[in-house]
Amino acid sequence: MAKRKRIQNIEARLKEGRGTGIGEDYIPWIKIQDVASKGRATRVKGIKTNRQHELLSDMERDYFYLLDFSDDIVDIREQYPLLPIEDTMDIALELGVKHPSDPQ
Repeated sequence: MAKRKRIQNIEARLKEGRGTGIGEDYIPWIKIQDVASKGRATRVKGIKTNRQHELLSDMERDYFYLLDFSDDIVDIREQYPLLPIEDTMDIALELGVKHPSDPQ
């Protein structure tokens, strides 16, 4: 993905309020419809948060259930953004791994 397009996507999501809020008011950074996938995604209402959670894999769903039923957990924020993106790109460079990108 070109840097300009990536910045526009980030700005649009920030404008929508994605990645913000707590508890029932949290809005995930990525929603199921944002990702093209051949895998399985799940929307499930949380007991702790009283809102719909956007889970992109069976593993995320299973872990969500562990968190939702744990007495030690008070809030769950799935698809939380790691911003600014330049920091995550620097970390990937330091570790010698390819930073995730959208092929389109």
